[in-house]
Amino acid sequence: PTIYEQCSIDYDKYAETTQTFFKTVQNKLHWAVAGKTAAELIAERADAEKPAMGLTTWKNAPKGKILKGDVSVAKNYLIENEIKELERIVSMYLDYAENQAARQIPMKMADWVARLDAFLQFNEYEVLANAGKVSAEVAKRLAEEEYDKFRVHQDREFESDFEAEVKRIESKRPRKRKEEP
Repeated sequence: PTIYEQCSIDYDKYAETTQTFFKTVQNKLHWAVAGKTAAELIAERADAEKPAMGLTTWKNAPKGKILKGDVSVAKNYLIENEIKELERIVSMYLDYAENQAARQIPMKMADWVARLDAFLQFNEYEVLANAGKVSAEVAKRLAEEEYDKFRVHQDREFESDFEAEVKRIESKRPRKRKEEP
């Protein structure tokens, strides 16, 4: 169970408000470290012309193929210092939430959003006040269009583990000499 599930008196895993809540938290955290929402990160950084399509990580990284599902995950585009900063913020915030739970302070989902804003302000981060300029749907479509272009090149260049192993074995095989007449 998530910390929100354990600590929110109105948590309902299937409620639309819960899905909106998680998207809001994600966007606020991405905004704090990168100055962009998740959708804005994807729309801005997905580029078929860049190495790895602009991704810094993906499911089969670093040597495996990039899959369509990888390109619509904002965190996959964060650069190293943004990832480290995000990890620190999340760690601090989870410690804060855990402390709230240990003190048995009743919280609703909306309270957590307000507390996240206060937490970010206290730590001197700019707080996202709106949903951003790019919708999740538009970002996903843009990233998938870039992926379709990128995939053609990737498929041409990609060497599977099987192909690499065949080459390795063949390179170690002794070559046959031509027999002399």
